[in-house]
Amino acid sequence: MAAVTTESVVTAESFGPAVALSCRECGARTALAPDFACIECFGPLEVAYELPTGDPEALRARIEAGPTNIWRYAPLLPVPADVASRPNLNPGWTKLVKADNLARELGVTGGLYVKDDSGNPTHSFKDRVVAIAVEAARTFGFTTLSCSSTGNLAGAVGAAAARTGLRSCVFIPHDLEQGKIVMAAVYGGELVGIEGNYDDVNRFCSELIGDPAGEGWGFVNVNLRPYYGEGSKTLAYEICEQLGWRLPDQIVIPIASGSQLTKIDKGLKELIALGLVEDRPYKIFGAQAEGCSPVSVAFKAGHDVIRPQKPDTIAKSLAIGNPADGPYVLDICRRTGGAVEDVNDEQVVDAIKLLARTEGIFAETAGGVTVGVLQKLIKNGLLDPTAETVVLNTGDGLKTLDAVEPTTGLSATIRPTLDSFREAGLA
Repeated sequence: MAAVTTESVVTAESFGPAVALSCRECGARTALAPDFACIECFGPLEVAYELPTGDPEALRARIEAGPTNIWRYAPLLPVPADVASRPNLNPGWTKLVKADNLARELGVTGGLYVKDDSGNPTHSFKDRVVAIAVEAARTFGFTTLSCSSTGNLAGAVGAAAARTGLRSCVFIPHDLEQGKIVMAAVYGGELVGIEGNYDDVNRFCSELIGDPAGEGWGFVNVNLRPYYGEGSKTLAYEICEQLGWRLPDQIVIPIASGSQLTKIDKGLKELIALGLVEDRPYKIFGAQAEGCSPVSVAFKAGHDVIRPQKPDTIAKSLAIGNPADGPYVLDICRRTGGAVEDVNDEQVVDAIKLLARTEGIFAETAGGVTVGVLQKLIKNGLLDPTAETVVLNTGDGLKTLDAVEPTTGLSATIRPTLDSFREAGLA
């Protein structure tokens, strides 16, 4: 796709250690460009690197001396060396919460942590992936930043575009949660509702890329997808660094497209290859909502092919019925000895409230899915409660208030007197 203005200059320095795009199916390589499909076999492309070599201790010290955001890992990302000095939302370095109260509730004795990405600028992990995509968009000279989104990405793109001076136009299913619509629209870009589900939105965006109307548009999760996906690696980097430069035994990760899970695995393998962490086994578990669980269904059936589903779940940020990275998720969970599980909407709500009650973390529905799946995995004997475990919360519960509103509210309504207080049984 011709995407670029005459002012854009693509140099080796523009992408740091990245050297090419590589096909995940056939391994064919192509130049760094706004491409997402292999011209040889139509497989998905991802960024290939020549990562730093030499003393791991020196690299570790360099990272630790960096800024308290994802740019501390710039030497491992497809971004220029001066990225930290550019206008950006600077996401990352979110809290890794030692969840002792939740651990006691669930019977986890090996140590339980919540990686809480609700602390990002627009309150979801999507700020990480968009930050990388923005740098690629700048390099390629795109003038409009766009995406197909189930909500969180729309807000992240709108905010990043506003910060960096780009135009934004994003596309969402028309029936998203109102909170996410407001959070995406407030940044002043165009927000377009599409009649249909996320897969319909994504198909439309793919058509727009090939149309003259899409000239100069950078779709962060389509033609910029190889770069965008690399932002999720920073979750792996942070978790290991925050654990004292070691791999966790087990990680539970929500699945929408599946890209986050595959890139976290990629990040863990890179840390091992660089000597930044000790090479030892770890298990990755995928979490889906029952109303949109094509990867979980395939995993349990022993299938390698994902059969698309029509989403029907309150966890709308995970409602992708035909996940692009689904087959790779199956490979990773099987290779590491993990699993893919799902929970129903009632279990999602219960898990949101459990995490809030035990740790003071108000998760959106995707976080309810991961905590609910964690419970189910323990109950079914698939996850070892004596092993160190990390569970991801990828967004803020304020975005999905509708999910918990019917089951939460006032404990009592009283008159402003002590007698009324005592009558209510609150003393």
